[in-house]
Amino acid sequence: MGFKDNFLWGGALSAYQCEGAYNIDGKGISIADVKKMGSLGKMREMTDGIVEGQYYPSHEAIDFYHHYKEDLALFKELGFRCLRVSIAWSRIYPLGDEREPNEKGLQFYEDLFLECKRLEIDVMVTLFHAETPYHLYKTYGSWANKQYITFFERFAKTIIQRYKGLVRYWLTFNEINGLPYLPGQSINYKKGNKQDLYQAAHNQLVCCAIATKYAHEIDKECKVGCMLLYPTTYPFSSKPEDNLEVLKFKQELSFYSDAQIRGYYTPNMLKILENENVSLDITDKERELLQIGTVDFISFSYYNSNVLGTTKEQLEQANGNIIRGIKNPYLQSSEWGWQIDPIGLRIALNELYDKYQLPLFIVENGLGAKDTVTKKDEIIDDYRIDYLRAHIGAMKEAVDYDGVDVMGYTAWGPIDIVGAGTGQMSKRYGFIYVDKDDQGNGTLQRKKKKSFYWYQQVIKTNGEEL
Repeated sequence: MGFKDNFLWGGALSAYQCEGAYNIDGKGISIADVKKMGSLGKMREMTDGIVEGQYYPSHEAIDFYHHYKEDLALFKELGFRCLRVSIAWSRIYPLGDEREPNEKGLQFYEDLFLECKRLEIDVMVTLFHAETPYHLYKTYGSWANKQYITFFERFAKTIIQRYKGLVRYWLTFNEINGLPYLPGQSINYKKGNKQDLYQAAHNQLVCCAIATKYAHEIDKECKVGCMLLYPTTYPFSSKPEDNLEVLKFKQELSFYSDAQIRGYYTPNMLKILENENVSLDITDKERELLQIGTVDFISFSYYNSNVLGTTKEQLEQANGNIIRGIKNPYLQSSEWGWQIDPIGLRIALNELYDKYQLPLFIVENGLGAKDTVTKKDEIIDDYRIDYLRAHIGAMKEAVDYDGVDVMGYTAWGPIDIVGAGTGQMSKRYGFIYVDKDDQGNGTLQRKKKKSFYWYQQVIKTNGEEL
């Protein structure tokens, strides 16, 4: 009973939310670099290039680019066995369509991974985490353009070849099944254009297969996973129509995982495409790639559960990770309106494992909250400890009582980072506090929170002491 001895405890970051150094050492501009700060907590908006006088949170972020050794030392002190990071595409190929990579960008990640190796922290790399090079976005339009496959293949092969032996775990596209809910975040298609949406999704899935196949070919020791958004979803009522609504939602989410795990589009999904009058531009070679480029494990994010239904009543809505739903009266909510449901995580683990029978890895889970530094220079974040304790406990129950195979757990934002949606620093997830506010002011000083010492003990006891 309990977690395996080699269970991978750690934390997860994305490049544009932590690195900063947006125009240093040859890095090009990504779409994240032209997303200005959201007003009053609203979603960030893209500007036409970088506009003078606007505040862009990703430009400095928490300056992980220059602080990574200090931060890795803190992660080692926490006991990390695994660190998940992403690679900024425009740091390697500044425009995205060049033939030769930027050596200084490649060297930064090599130095980062070598430091992780020295500290005996396994590296998990996400190849694409919402960072399309801005030049590609402006020149080639959305991911529905098949030229993106060529550009991404060059980028992915460069990365996988360069870091062979330094990276043990690869993920392809972050939360790839979240595409329909954030049309402007990573693929730039017009909302409601199902043809472009599913063509873009197909093109990204082909990219996933190419990267997975290549990684398996050049490094027999590495493991490649898909990365999904997976909110456990309940029907609003026992009404059959509500249950059918949830079933259809799950089937559409599974379009992305089925392709990466089974290697083909299911008959159900093909029927959905037909009903939407979508005709995919798909070649025989691409079908073959999907069949060959299947993954070794499933990773996913889980922050909250969701409620869906067919009712026409004006019901209170709940916020969540990308997807909104009906407020669940049986659950408490975070300061940002995300409903807290640890049992939902146990359900998610069971649903995914029952369906696919592949090892699972929770690569994002955590609580965004406002932290206060006391007069004694302490951050007492018991609310974060309570959230994580309940969710790790639910994960443990899925392993102990349900027989689910879980490889690891990387808490989202182990150090405070800028928010993906709004760019806020005040929505903090970390065990480590970073002195910076929503306007970009602060010293960037790192400081341990109470949860730092709690998570340290969780890892030390392999999840036995929560």
